[in-house]
Amino acid sequence: MLRFSVIIPVFNRPDELRELLTSLTQQTYTNFEVLVIEDGSAERAEAVVGAFADRLAIRYFEKPNSGQGFTRNYGFERATGDYFVIFDSDALVPPHYFDTVSRQLSKHWLDAYGGPDRAHPDFTPVQKAISYSMTSPFTTGGIRGSKANLGGTYHPRSFNMGLSRQVWETTRGYRLSRMGEDIEFAIRIIDSGFTTGLIPDAFIYHKRRTRFAQFYRQLRFFGRARINISRYYPRELKLVHTFPALFTLYVFAVPFWLLINPWLFGLAVAGLLVFSLAILIDASRKEKSLYVGWLSVKAAFVQLIGYGVGFMSEGWKRLREPTGFRETGATIDYPS
Repeated sequence: MLRFSVIIPVFNRPDELRELLTSLTQQTYTNFEVLVIEDGSAERAEAVVGAFADRLAIRYFEKPNSGQGFTRNYGFERATGDYFVIFDSDALVPPHYFDTVSRQLSKHWLDAYGGPDRAHPDFTPVQKAISYSMTSPFTTGGIRGSKANLGGTYHPRSFNMGLSRQVWETTRGYRLSRMGEDIEFAIRIIDSGFTTGLIPDAFIYHKRRTRFAQFYRQLRFFGRARINISRYYPRELKLVHTFPALFTLYVFAVPFWLLINPWLFGLAVAGLLVFSLAILIDASRKEKSLYVGWLSVKAAFVQLIGYGVGFMSEGWKRLREPTGFRETGATIDYPS
C-alpha cells in the first residue's frame, strides 16, 4: 500500500484549514500523514492542528514567509511517504479521494497527477459561479481538464496535485515560489521524462474566492504568472494563452465602435450578448440555478478581463526588461 504525505501550506487561514483537516478525517483510505507548514502567518494555525492530533497522523511546522512554492519544498524535505499530495488550504477533500488515487496508480502508474475541482453544494452562489467560470470551456478554464487538452501534455496544478518521491528527488521541487510556480514545476517534471496525467475522479471541492474583487486580483496575478513562465520557457507561451487578452481588448474596444460605425458597434455588442447567453444557459443548467447562471456571466467577464489585464501588463514589462531577467515571486505578495 502506498503511503501518502499530504503537504498543506497555510498563510493566515486557520478556519479554512480546520475544514480541510475535517474532510481528511473522513477518508476511506487512511495510510497517509499530514504536514501543515505555517508560512509566516500572523494568524497561526497551531491550535487547529493540535485539535486533530488524535484523529490524523499530523505534524505542524512554522517558518518565515517565502511563498507557497518554497513552503511546499519545506514539506517535501520532511515528508516520510512514498507519494506526496499537495492541497491548497481552501480545499475540501471527498472521502473517496485517496482510495481513488491509490487504485488508479496501482492500475496505471503516474509519476505525477492532477485532479479537477468542483463546487460543493454548500458553497455560496458567488463561489459556485467562480468555480463554474474557472472550469468552463467558455473561459478556457475547462480545456486543461478535458480529454481534448488544447494545452498539450497534462500539466498538474498545485491546488490538487500528487507526485512520487522520485519526482521530488530528481527535480528538487519548486524553482519559483509565486508567479506560476506550479506551471514551471509541471514543465520540469515532464521535461525530466516523468509521466503525468489527469485522474478525473480525484476531484476536490475548491472554495477559491468569496468576492469578485478578490477574484479579479487573483486572476490578474495569474495573467502575470503566464508571462513569467515565458521568461523561463518561451515555448510554453501558446496561442490559447492570449485569448483572455484578446477578449479584454475586444470588450474595451466596443464603445469606440459606436463612434466609428454604429453597425459594427451593434455587431460587437451582439457578440458579447451571444457569449453571455451561452454561459447563462450552460451555468444555469449545470448549477440548477438561474441566479448562479447570471453570476457566472459576471464571473466569466471578471476572470477573462482580470487575466487579460495581468497578461498584457506583465507582457509590456517583459518587453522593457533586461535580457535574461527572472522572477521567482518570493518577494511578491500573493493577492488575498
